[in-house]
Formats: sequence, structure tokens, C-alpha cells
Amino acid sequence: MKAAAVVAAAIVVMLVVVGQGPEVAAVTCNPSELSPCAAALTSNTPPTKVCCGKLKEQQPCFCQYLKNPNLQKFISSPNAKKVASSCGVAVPKC
Repeated sequence: MKAAAVVAAAIVVMLVVVGQGPEVAAVTCNPSELSPCAAALTSNTPPTKVCCGKLKEQQPCFCQYLKNPNLQKFISSPNAKKVASSCGVAVPKC
């Protein structure tokens, strides 16, 4: 279950990061920072404010996460897109 939560969090991070431009301040890219989004990504639970904050914080990392074969498959998940949309984070295209 922890692995699913980390993966789900990584998806959200990727979505946020890809939508952000290069003018964003340096961020430490760490998919595990998205763990507060695990419940929202794996169920129909709405994202928390903490989750949305982490998505926005990790948004500059999404393109990097998309290059990782272990993470990229989660970006296209319907729940990841729903969570990103709920948080006002654009789904990136790299």
C-alpha cells in the first residue's frame, strides 16, 4: 500500500511540474513529497490543501518525472488528472 501511495504522489507531482515553465525557482524534485496526495490518487477522496500545495510545489519536476518509466504511466491516470484539476494545476505536456 505504501508503494501505491508513493507512486500516486509521484503522478501528481509530475502533473504539476510539467505545466510549469522554466522561470520557476529551483525545487528539490522528490516524488515522495506527493505522499499527502496518495488517498486522493487511489480513491475518490478529494485532495487536501496539503496535497494541492505539494502538487504546486513539485510542478517544476513533472517533465523529469515523465522521463522515468516507473512514474510516467501514472500521469495519464484519470485520478491523477482529476486531482490536478481539483487543485487548479494544469496537466503538463512535455
